[in-house]
Amino acid sequence: MLKIAITGPESTGKSTLSAQLAKHYNTVWVPEFARTYIASLNREYTIDDIEAIARGQLQQEQQLQASAGTILISDTDLLVLKIWSEHAFGRTPAFVLDRLQQQDYNLYLLMGVDLPWEPDPQREHPHLRQFFYDWYKRELQTMGVPFAEISGQQQERFRNALQHINALLRQAKL
Repeated sequence: MLKIAITGPESTGKSTLSAQLAKHYNTVWVPEFARTYIASLNREYTIDDIEAIARGQLQQEQQLQASAGTILISDTDLLVLKIWSEHAFGRTPAFVLDRLQQQDYNLYLLMGVDLPWEPDPQREHPHLRQFFYDWYKRELQTMGVPFAEISGQQQERFRNALQHINALLRQAKL
């Protein structure tokens, strides 16, 4: 099974692309656990919540992996939590850092910031999208993982993602 992580700053179309790709490849996609977790809090989130979100995300991915065919699409990954935690709290829980090193995605799709910002109560930094994009790119390069930058408007993003995933499928002969 090929595992694809959609990553990058907020409001860059990660969920939209995840759903489109899952439909195209007739598979499941793993939604961002943080969204439902944060929505259920009746307080501000803390660094302890970052670890709880990571655990929930990993559990959700493991559960959905059994339903996937040859591809599993994940709307987020632990890199998102690392960058979020470092920016919000100046540090990242050890659990997140440890599990981030163990991630086994075959491809990361780094979403560009060229889509218009869409307000959402959980989104915090409309003015820092390029800053975060650059941070994600540096982290992916440091991790030494395969990634592709995805930009353009909705259909162009979808076509770009398909090109990279199809190339990976041909290479893996799936």
